[in-house]
Amino acid sequence: MLNKQGFNLWADGYDKTVQVSEENGVYPFAGYREILNTIFKEVMERENSRVLDIGFGTGVLTARLYENGHHIDGIDFSQRMIALAQPKMPNANLLEWDIANGLPSEVKGKQYDFIVSTYALHHLTDEDKVLFIKGLLQLLSEDGKILIGDIAFQTRQQLGTCKNDSNEFWDEDEFYFVFNEVRSVLEDYCKLEFLPISHCGGVIEITKR
Repeated sequence: MLNKQGFNLWADGYDKTVQVSEENGVYPFAGYREILNTIFKEVMERENSRVLDIGFGTGVLTARLYENGHHIDGIDFSQRMIALAQPKMPNANLLEWDIANGLPSEVKGKQYDFIVSTYALHHLTDEDKVLFIKGLLQLLSEDGKILIGDIAFQTRQQLGTCKNDSNEFWDEDEFYFVFNEVRSVLEDYCKLEFLPISHCGGVIEITKR
């Protein structure tokens, strides 16, 4: 798993790495553009919404939302990623923070119409994901949505198939969503839906009960 320094070094070439993986339809970024577009369209259903982006990276998604009048708070642990994203959305509130430590005090107590995260939460263990999502629910407005676009599978069997097919490139230090397992743990706290988009990715939508 890349640490903060690793992401700082990768930042300038990150978008190109994603593009190559996506264009070839291979793990880990197959379906990347459609996943981001799906989240973008969902947020665009509501004008001038308050958005928290967890792990915004170079701002590929967040900058588009910003340009369309949404109010952006963002969290990323890479200083270089923030430096690349901030000029695209100068008035956005972008915070340097490691989500392994939970949520920063600057966002606690706020309410968001949308909380989005793309290709970031797989750095948390399955147990930590559940705790983190429970924390996000407290920041969600009554009719708000959490939209997670990531490497994700409906079942553990599908994850295993992808791992076997991509064994040469598989990252053992990352923890990918298995939707059926996440839903079984969280369904008493919230409503969850999964939209598979590629063989290794999709969008998880979470709303309050």
